[in-house]
Amino acid sequence: MNRIEQLQKLKQNQAWDFIIIGGGANGLGAAVDASSRGFKTILLEAVDFAKGTSSRSTKLVHGGVRYLEQGNLTLVKEALKERGLMEKNAGHLVKNESFIIPNYNWWGGYFYTIGLKFYDLLAGKLSLGSSKYLSKKKTMELIPSIEPNGLQSGVLYHDGQFDDSRLAINLAQTATEMGACVLNHFKVVQLLKDDKNQVTGVIAADQESGDEYTVQGKAIINATGVFTNAIMKMNDTVYKKYIVPSQGIHLVFNKSFLPGDYALMIPKTSDGRVLFAVPWHDKIVVGTTDTLVKKSDIEPIALEEEIEFVLETARRYLTKNPTRADVLSVFAGLRPLAAPDKKGQSTKEVSRSHKIIVSETGLITITGGKWTTYRKIAEDIIDKAIKVHELKPNKCVTEHLTIHGNKKNNAADFENHLFIYGTDSKAILELQESEPELKEKLHPDYNYTLAEVAWAIRQEMATTVDDILARRVRLLFLDARAAISCSTKVAYLLAKELGHDENWIQNQVVEFKILANGFLLKEFRVQ
Repeated sequence: MNRIEQLQKLKQNQAWDFIIIGGGANGLGAAVDASSRGFKTILLEAVDFAKGTSSRSTKLVHGGVRYLEQGNLTLVKEALKERGLMEKNAGHLVKNESFIIPNYNWWGGYFYTIGLKFYDLLAGKLSLGSSKYLSKKKTMELIPSIEPNGLQSGVLYHDGQFDDSRLAINLAQTATEMGACVLNHFKVVQLLKDDKNQVTGVIAADQESGDEYTVQGKAIINATGVFTNAIMKMNDTVYKKYIVPSQGIHLVFNKSFLPGDYALMIPKTSDGRVLFAVPWHDKIVVGTTDTLVKKSDIEPIALEEEIEFVLETARRYLTKNPTRADVLSVFAGLRPLAAPDKKGQSTKEVSRSHKIIVSETGLITITGGKWTTYRKIAEDIIDKAIKVHELKPNKCVTEHLTIHGNKKNNAADFENHLFIYGTDSKAILELQESEPELKEKLHPDYNYTLAEVAWAIRQEMATTVDDILARRVRLLFLDARAAISCSTKVAYLLAKELGHDENWIQNQVVEFKILANGFLLKEFRVQ
């Protein structure tokens, strides 16, 4: 997946069946779906693939135990089916994770065991394992750092865990293999309309060169997530709010706070949400919150009250109490919730299921949804576009479509940090052998090497330090200080590969430091 080749594809093609705006889970899913059906497809992403919400999830592929409690069985059943398909189609990234719910009242164990047996039942043949009741002793054995005072029992259940932005990159690669053109750092600045006020294309600006392109297409999909309202402003004469952003944050700690392989699920926090503590890339990710925010920001910053809430809740359930000094990284993401129909509705009441909006101009907009159901959402979007724009009724083929990197019948080695590359990991090792200088580690405490940076530039369309350290190699999300300390090394290799000068390098390092400081608590920011 090479940017120069993709630009050539754009220049050679004058008319597209599908123009997809937005390179997050929904947009990339739609690009894979449309191109695998044989449609001429182009995807334009303003910054980088999964730059926004799609790289800031809780890293779970799950049916949603909370939705089960709310009685939303349709959503749960659909998500459990998709969870199973994701594990089969992208087995190098999706793994079975065992979760434990600790119960501090006598009835919790029975209540959650019954509920989760039903959860298993809904998964059918795609179940990842069966739930079971645990005694207090067994719960403490499996999670040694669990708070023992008042603990009555535990419940063990299975869900999926994955790497979100790595899946996004693999979806972009899959789409290009299917013939699609995908471009990051390519911002749509205008919608084009004909004399009947129908959307016929877009004007997009290449953020790297500053060049503008006119792109014509039959069906235009707006999959811009929390930035939906901005595209809708270009589209409508009468402006209405289509989504409301809700912020969720996660704190990252080292493994000592939750040793072992089990994840923790707290079913009821003080604000009525679910809190997870999940092992991820040899760290622990703890979250999340649900805070309505006024505007959609490309780099949302965790609020002090959110940080304190997650820390305080974690302290209540863990014997080793995490402090602010223990936070290696804090990341905030915005959920694009469909704007509530009723005034005063809380974000917990706003449906998490997706909504497809067809505008009078023919623009098709997708709002809501979650990573687990990205494939089904994409199928729904393309089906709807085919109907609205009277395109050839080609059938969806993604249910059993293998994603780039998937190791068929070859279990991933999740202990090796290169597992995220799947079948590409061999090529990265070969790169280290053919260019020995690329064996150098990015940081003494981590196994990432310069070969991974070179691979990201040459094969995964990374063009900035942020693209590499946030979404190709996940160091910014795991340890923001370590990411800052190796940013210069990454900038130099980028400049060498892409032909930039010293001035560009210095600007990149400064920009990345500003951005990465948003992943650190204010008293620990790097000057």
